[in-house]
Amino acid sequence: MKNKSFTWISLLLGLSLSIPNTFAQTKKPNIILVMVDDMGYSDLGAYGSEINTPNIDKLAFEGIRLKEFYNNSICAPTRASLITGQYPHKAGIGYFDIDLGLPPYQGFLNKESLTFGEVLKTAGYNTFLSGKWHVGKDKSVWPTQRGFDQFYGILGGGANYFDAEDIPLGKPYPVALIENNQQIHPKPNSYYFTDEVTNHAIKFISEQNQSEKPFFLYLAYTAPHWPLQALPEDIAKYKGKYDLGWDALRKNRLAKLKSLGLLDEKQTVAEKDTEIPEWDNLTYDEKELWKAKMEVYAAMLDRVDQGIGKLLTSLKELKQDENTLIVFISDNGAPAEDVAHWGDKVGKNSGPVGTSGSFESQGKNWSFLSNSPFRSFKSFAFEGGISSPFIAWFPKKIKGGSINKGTAHLIDLAPTFYELAEAKYPETFNGLKTNPLPGKSLTNLLFENKELQREEGIFWERAGNRAVRKGKWKLVSIYPSYQWQLFDIDKDRGETQNVAAKNPLVVDALSNDYFKWAVQNGVVDYDNIKPATPLLPVRKSK
Repeated sequence: MKNKSFTWISLLLGLSLSIPNTFAQTKKPNIILVMVDDMGYSDLGAYGSEINTPNIDKLAFEGIRLKEFYNNSICAPTRASLITGQYPHKAGIGYFDIDLGLPPYQGFLNKESLTFGEVLKTAGYNTFLSGKWHVGKDKSVWPTQRGFDQFYGILGGGANYFDAEDIPLGKPYPVALIENNQQIHPKPNSYYFTDEVTNHAIKFISEQNQSEKPFFLYLAYTAPHWPLQALPEDIAKYKGKYDLGWDALRKNRLAKLKSLGLLDEKQTVAEKDTEIPEWDNLTYDEKELWKAKMEVYAAMLDRVDQGIGKLLTSLKELKQDENTLIVFISDNGAPAEDVAHWGDKVGKNSGPVGTSGSFESQGKNWSFLSNSPFRSFKSFAFEGGISSPFIAWFPKKIKGGSINKGTAHLIDLAPTFYELAEAKYPETFNGLKTNPLPGKSLTNLLFENKELQREEGIFWERAGNRAVRKGKWKLVSIYPSYQWQLFDIDKDRGETQNVAAKNPLVVDALSNDYFKWAVQNGVVDYDNIKPATPLLPVRKSK
């Protein structure tokens, strides 16, 4: 009898040792999801940048980086997909956080699309959000009404970094700074918002540490989104760093991307936008303004990195560092808008770039650098608009220094987190039938470095910009044109060679896939629903 018992114990022990590290842990992991705002693909040191980001780089070099991770090209639709695991139209935010009159475009999260907070609470998690919400302004859809135990941050798309006053985007854009369910009104110049986002995140996880529950923290920085405002000591670090201009610095970044293994030598890079001038052709005053902009932009991202460093220190002090998964992404590519100098919605400067009176933005010229090696910018479906760096870090679970192709999307994070948390996504919730999750779990990719298998492709539509990514192919059209372009992304991620005419059968097949997806998600022709006034600033006519 003793021999039989020993045999069963040995067998069970052997089985437990054969289970991947991901699932062998005795305690559910903490999960921290970090999202920055309007940051380009190559703006981190670990993705080729000259910006000082040692703490984020630590996560990258001790974890895994993906070459191909996709967002939805602009703030609110990205956050809708991220928070719910749905495509944005299915979640109710197919355009932005404004109501265009149809359920897929209502401008706030519907109740059929469950948030991270709602699902993870059912699995025993404490749930926190610090930073930017931007998926519903009415109090009925604030974070604490959608599953988050605690919330600090802004409800809308942006705010000043030194105060919570309305921002001067043509007409005043209201800012609602919320702590849990109360709007707060700190004195101007009494804080720096990026620091407050970090501090509240650390406060949340520190206070809950005695609960013995795992936690989920969504840390949603507004930086480095305009207005360009930073602390003087951070700006000082970058004085002179951008004197070379965007042309020379882009060459440096491309070389570093190759040396890091993130850009294949045979892979194409995007051609320079014809509207971007040669740096050497600028006047002295023009160079001074543009240099100042990028110095402040870098300082803003530097401050985020300092916050990540504080967070890592706190995790270690709380003895939670070895049981925490951290994922880092950006909500879209760097922007083309130059909001202090464009159109009817132009922002008004009341102080120099970098100060609390600044309403400057990075602009297309520097975003060409930030989005290296890709084409185009925020709000467009080319790679520069929809590509994000992706970093995942989990000590002893994720192999350090890994790089994987990835080809993943925002919709894949919810099934990944729910698998790790052993959270069952319910078919009904509060009496409503829920939208099923369309994404794929990334656990095999992250923990075993296996390629992600996806047969059905990934899809985009926003403001008439459409795209499909399936295998090596990408089909794309940019509004107001409805003409499809086709690119072989394995060879041409710079999207320099439209091969649609040579591959009509591929175009037809992907187009059919797109229209099936569009029907399933409630997508309508943008010309039939577009708002009367443009969402973003429009360049002044010359």
